[in-house]
Amino acid sequence: MIVVMQQGAAFEEVAAVIRRVEAVGCQVYTSKDRGRTIVGVIGRNVDSLHEVVAELPGVEDVLDIGPAYRLASREYRRASSVVDVRGVAVGGERPVLIAGPCAVESHEQLLASAHAVKAAGADLLRGGAFKPRTSPYSFRGLGAEGLRILHDVGRRTGLPVVSEILSPTDIDLFLEHVDVLQIGARNMQNYNLLDEVGKAARPVLLKRGMMSTIEELLLSAEYILARGNERVILCERGIRTFETSTRHTPDIAAIPVVKQLSHLPIVFDPSHAAGARRYVPPFARAGIAAGADGILVEVHANPDEALCDGRQALAPADYVRLVGEMRAIAAAIGRPFEAAAAANAR
Repeated sequence: MIVVMQQGAAFEEVAAVIRRVEAVGCQVYTSKDRGRTIVGVIGRNVDSLHEVVAELPGVEDVLDIGPAYRLASREYRRASSVVDVRGVAVGGERPVLIAGPCAVESHEQLLASAHAVKAAGADLLRGGAFKPRTSPYSFRGLGAEGLRILHDVGRRTGLPVVSEILSPTDIDLFLEHVDVLQIGARNMQNYNLLDEVGKAARPVLLKRGMMSTIEELLLSAEYILARGNERVILCERGIRTFETSTRHTPDIAAIPVVKQLSHLPIVFDPSHAAGARRYVPPFARAGIAAGADGILVEVHANPDEALCDGRQALAPADYVRLVGEMRAIAAAIGRPFEAAAAANAR
């Protein structure tokens, strides 16, 4: 249930609604939407509250929410959410660029890649320190040392850093070194991990599982939101279908669908959908055209020497070319990249 308070409702009126709801054992979440206080109510006794709450002073409307993902829904928050990552607005006026190698291999390798993507216009640096691999014999990252390298390179270049967390027990380590906690596709329904990052005061990049529906993605986001962390960024990265010509099938349709269903920002990862670098640019261009709030691309200073997913990584020169193409598309749909550059300069 959603309780929409009147414009300018007094603090005491909002507090009275919260007390009434909590008295029957329901949970309450509040937010601001276009100047109004919105009270989200979750619990088994919600149905009994509708008429009672509607009569309380300061209440404008009481809405029954259809989707199970209440806090992630457009009904809960009509205005699109913007997640701030050290001054970078994800979900704001224009798409953001997240780039870097699949895995942190060495300080020299990451620093070279970071300088290259920053020069091309990237806003955030990605790099994996803990890598979940299909084969136990593949390179699985440098672990804690990789996080320390990522942190240092991020500070040297001024880029906020994104890295994937695999275990709830590593949360303190990640909070020390990482600006955005990434939940990978394989862990989208790791509910213990979702609970833990939901308690952290740090943005979360939540990737859609390769065999998950959009509703399941939004329900996973709900776990994080329900724990109090509202700084959730969704990520479409392709889904598994019967088609084998690409690593996964890029579900471009998920971008406008999510924007219709949810207020949360959504970025697109063309690299994991493609699995081959020749497909990354057209997939990325399609993501921008569809309205993605950001594009996450794997870029490696020497892709052919990469220890992880080198086949889908772009060389720096190719990334520069792609950014130019995405810039033209973003401008054509009214979301020019330059808007963020000006905002970050202020």
